[in-house]
Amino acid sequence: MTAEFKQSEQNSGEELSFAELFEMEENSTVVAVGDVAIGTIIGTEDDYYLVDVGDKAESYIARSEFRLDADREITIGDTFEVFVERRKDEGGLLLSREKAIAIKVWEDIAKIQEDDGTIEGKIESRVKGGMSVDIGVPAFLPYSQIDLRPVKDLDALIGESYEFKILKFNKKRNNVVISRRAILEEERNKLREEMRSKLQENQIISGAITNITDYGLFIDMGGMDGLCHITDLSWGRVSHPAKMYKVGQEVEVKVLKYDRDNDRVSLGIKQLREDPWATVVERYPLNEKTTGKVVSITDYGVFVELEEGVEGLIHVSEMTWSKKPRHPSKMVSVGDDVEVMVLNIEPETKRISLGMKQLQPNPWDLVTENYPVGSIIEGKIKNITDFGVFIGIEEGIDGLIHVSDLSWTERIKHPSEKFSKGETIQAVVLKIDRDNERFSLGVKQLVPDPWQAAYNKYPSGTVVEGEITNVTDFGVFVKLEEGIEGLVHVSELSKDKVKTPVGMYQVGDILKAIVINVSSKDRKIGLSVKTLEGDGEAGAAESYSADSSVSDSAPSTFGDLLKAAAESGNGSGEE
Repeated sequence: MTAEFKQSEQNSGEELSFAELFEMEENSTVVAVGDVAIGTIIGTEDDYYLVDVGDKAESYIARSEFRLDADREITIGDTFEVFVERRKDEGGLLLSREKAIAIKVWEDIAKIQEDDGTIEGKIESRVKGGMSVDIGVPAFLPYSQIDLRPVKDLDALIGESYEFKILKFNKKRNNVVISRRAILEEERNKLREEMRSKLQENQIISGAITNITDYGLFIDMGGMDGLCHITDLSWGRVSHPAKMYKVGQEVEVKVLKYDRDNDRVSLGIKQLREDPWATVVERYPLNEKTTGKVVSITDYGVFVELEEGVEGLIHVSEMTWSKKPRHPSKMVSVGDDVEVMVLNIEPETKRISLGMKQLQPNPWDLVTENYPVGSIIEGKIKNITDFGVFIGIEEGIDGLIHVSDLSWTERIKHPSEKFSKGETIQAVVLKIDRDNERFSLGVKQLVPDPWQAAYNKYPSGTVVEGEITNVTDFGVFVKLEEGIEGLVHVSELSKDKVKTPVGMYQVGDILKAIVINVSSKDRKIGLSVKTLEGDGEAGAAESYSADSSVSDSAPSTFGDLLKAAAESGNGSGEE
């Protein structure tokens, strides 16, 4: 007997006929199409459950429609809500468990949105613009509503279950839009308010890294994000924060500054440790050796990390004793461990000057001993300039052969006329200046000075004959032999007054004269034509042999002639 029948029997004092009672019983047990009824499992077959909803015949429902009930074991006698789709022509009902669930879900969706509640769902797949989520019916989760920040690996979310907010729905279109971000924002706002109430500067807290940029780390302190700038990550050099940290990593930080008005928090990691520069002077005494790692190479030197936060510079001039050191990258590489000497420390400006060459003997300390003045050395020409030739002596030491020391007799306009770069030559050590690191060499000193021989070969009174090499207003130059020239001053050309010899003599003419003075020191030979013409060869020779100082003051080179002319003002003047 149904509950409706019992109630009717209790509420009515009148007697009902059997037909009326039968009709009432029939109406109470027959379900209508479109209803959600309670069905009882009364049997099972391969892929179906036999379900009784109190109708005249039992109905079958596919096992697959019970997939949302997979968390429970289904046995005979269990009851479920089912949807009556239609009556079959052959009798019986077409039932659906899934549609019953969907109807219930849509009711829940409406109620949840009205109450601002949440619904659980499982992320099933990626779709255009977001993810598909099963909440009993398919729901759309936009990318922007997945998390507080963009999710890099969306595939990792597939199969995961979360709570969601209902943003909007349309039952007719079977459309539901949900959000996980809304829940996270609510949680975050609660945490932010809590954090605001207790956050203080100089406070040490822990947080998770949420984002890494070129300029620093964003760290979630629990409802609030703070920025740890790259300069506050380490006392040492940081090329990029991503090389030291990863998103999601838990770190301990110190609150450096809190702007409550704008909710901006500046954090620091290096401030958890003492500044190494505070005691750097005590730990790195001057002129002491230490080791470090090369962290950067520039044109002007190498930066070496002595410890985290402490770097020093080896200037290129302090890498080798050579005056022309190679580029630093030719000597060391980034990552190399090097031994250095501390040259200078400036804690205020956080600068340390280091040296490498100081750990090697200075070649100039032994150069005087190894290359005494007067010794002959051999070397390769490294460079040629207007003023001379540089010879490589040994590593760090070059010697200079000045242009004036290339030849006793030749007039060399440029050293490249006589020598080539890379050529190996010999030279004599002339002078070593240790303090200024200068090494003077000479090539002409390898052979005797021809002027020393000339002093003996051309004493005063010697009659000579030579080719005229130059004619000037002040005199005539005569070549006596290779590299040796004498000068016949204009006053020694003739007893008659001669204003200028130009026009009287030609270059290439042969001229006979007598030596009136000679000086090997000043490299001068003075000649006279008028004496030779006046006294004859025998008389002139006898006269100058007796007194060799007659014309010692007469100019004997073109330079001397110009100097004498400048001193006399207008040339030779009157006799």
